[in-house]
Amino acid sequence: MNIEHLGSDFDEYLRDEGLLESSEATAAKRLIAHQIALEMRRCRLTKSEMASRMGTSRPAVDRLLDPTNRSVTLSTLERAASAVGMRISIALAPRQP
Repeated sequence: MNIEHLGSDFDEYLRDEGLLESSEATAAKRLIAHQIALEMRRCRLTKSEMASRMGTSRPAVDRLLDPTNRSVTLSTLERAASAVGMRISIALAPRQP
């Protein structure tokens, strides 16, 4: 058993392994994809209707909703939010030491 991380928190472990930023980005994308999917359901929008409202293609909506695809732009997120009657809110937060 590796006791190097015994008693540390998970963020500290990820930071030590060089995985924290990537993990946080993945978690943020998963959350955004989930929230957009929920709003699409609330609005009873199909992917094709969402694409039309966003002025994009259905494959682009598939990429947006894919929780593992982190290559979505801020512009795409803003259009997606607007398509479901929402807006994007982004804030900077201090890193934990």
